[in-house]
Amino acid sequence: MEGLKFDFRVYVLLCGVSPMRIYIYEEGLARFATEPYIAPNKNNLKKQFMHLTNYAINKRNPKYIFNSNSQRMDVGHKRSLTSVLKLV
Repeated sequence: MEGLKFDFRVYVLLCGVSPMRIYIYEEGLARFATEPYIAPNKNNLKKQFMHLTNYAINKRNPKYIFNSNSQRMDVGHKRSLTSVLKLV
């Protein structure tokens, strides 16, 4: 998506196993890497900003876009899952 590696987080609460009761939170999280993705090769294996989506790593990249507007969850490298799914 947008040429960047990404991952989705979906939050689930398991309340019981017999009978199984699972609640899925209606919102999730999408995290994006901060450098365009290129399939791993010997020249780019150490480029963390390209291959990892972790906030703790990518926030150190000057290209990281923070989103401080709770009304616009479709901006930045950490977004709401529903805003990303609207693009698909």
